[in-house]
Amino acid sequence: MEQEAGAAIVPEPEPVAGKTVLVTGGSTGIGRATARALASAGARVAIVGRHERELDDAAEDIRREGGQVLALRGDLARPEDVRRIFAETDARLGRLDIVVSNAALGAGSIVDTPYEEWEYVVRTNLLAYLAVSHEAIERMKSRGGGHLVFVGSMSADVREKGSSIYVATKGGIQGFAEALRKEVNELGIKVSLIEPGAVGTDMQAQFPPEEQREQIDRMAMLRAEDIAACVLYVVTQPQRCDVIDVKIRPHRQEI
Repeated sequence: MEQEAGAAIVPEPEPVAGKTVLVTGGSTGIGRATARALASAGARVAIVGRHERELDDAAEDIRREGGQVLALRGDLARPEDVRRIFAETDARLGRLDIVVSNAALGAGSIVDTPYEEWEYVVRTNLLAYLAVSHEAIERMKSRGGGHLVFVGSMSADVREKGSSIYVATKGGIQGFAEALRKEVNELGIKVSLIEPGAVGTDMQAQFPPEEQREQIDRMAMLRAEDIAACVLYVVTQPQRCDVIDVKIRPHRQEI
């Protein structure tokens, strides 16, 4: 098909200015960087975190940069907290346009950890994604559109030894995202999955900050801002475009 006369060679991005965005895990790491990026682009951002000090610090950063932010403390492993967070977002910000599900915990193997630890990780890393999506869809379908962005992990494909619990949750998100996309597409709701490789955040507890900086410098680890830039790209594509799955890796990551 020939290009329409007068059509731009590069389509104009869909603006996020004036839209309302909820970012889970928004007080640290990828979530914090994403909230800052979206707020700087003009979005009204609600961030969710478990720890008040980190949450307040992230909100202050956004306000200092001129952004609009609502900080909501809650534990997404608790369904009652999920419902409360959405009710507060409704009351304070109104219409919800975009949800970035990012909150997650690192986890190792079932071989050397008790059931109670697996259960909490699964509730946080997987069930919370389902619960947050359910609440978001209830709001988005009534107005005929919205966008769900899931931050997953390369672990869904690489399946590293010693991380069976974490891999189980990230593999679950990968499957959930694809099935959900087919379920809500007809409602005008987009679903996008971003699967990063190694990112220098507090999730990489085995690497002290100075080692993370060294790995970033030699391009073996990403910065949280790299993933934030990817989220911003995904949510600003024209309505006709669905970015379904993005795999983003450090240039020199070996696995």
